[in-house]
Amino acid sequence: MKRVEIPSRFFFSTPPTPCPYLPGKLEKKIVTLLAGKDPDDLHNTLSLAGFRRSQDLAYRPACDDCNACIPIRVLTDQFFFKKSFRRILKANADLTARELPALATEEHFNLFQTYLKSRHSDGGMSDMHYADYQAMVEDSPVSTQLTEFRNESGQLAAVCLTDRMADGLSLVYSFFDPTLTKRSLGTHLVLWHIQQAQRMGHPHVYLGYWISESPKMSYKTRFQPAEILTKEGWRVYNS
Repeated sequence: MKRVEIPSRFFFSTPPTPCPYLPGKLEKKIVTLLAGKDPDDLHNTLSLAGFRRSQDLAYRPACDDCNACIPIRVLTDQFFFKKSFRRILKANADLTARELPALATEEHFNLFQTYLKSRHSDGGMSDMHYADYQAMVEDSPVSTQLTEFRNESGQLAAVCLTDRMADGLSLVYSFFDPTLTKRSLGTHLVLWHIQQAQRMGHPHVYLGYWISESPKMSYKTRFQPAEILTKEGWRVYNS
């Protein structure tokens, strides 16, 4: 196993709060500031150790008596686009993807709110104001971009906030028009990033944490082959 060397720095533990994914569970995290001479390099190193980014912080779950959150990444150079995935790509072939600087806009925020009300009305992000959304998008010390997806008439269908890493792409947050159910936009956004990573010659797309007991987070193992982070390091996931 290749050992991940994390530079010496301060890590902090958050107080327990209700888990947003598993009822009755309490969530704790260890966090550190993405600061220093090379925050991108620090971010890459911490990601290999299972950390995720939120604004200028890197965090990882450190819950008492619970290890449900498992880091997962897609192996893009071995990824197979099965028939159902090809069907989704075809259904969205009319969408144009445009990569943009990580800057908040009212149009994106309105879609963000619509998505949250439809899919995550009981979540911790449901009461976010524009300033909160702006901070989520813009307060990044690492290489970050937005990608928006529009149809031929210019209608905004989806937006994804993505970190560009040394070994791949990391999906920070995605949202889309919940009324366009036939497009399977959530799946399409992941497939688009896999294709993009392949074009860039990157071996990984990081999908955050897989939680098998949570319907909102269990879908991530659909994208195989994939690796999960275990006590022995990154290992191929076998469903």
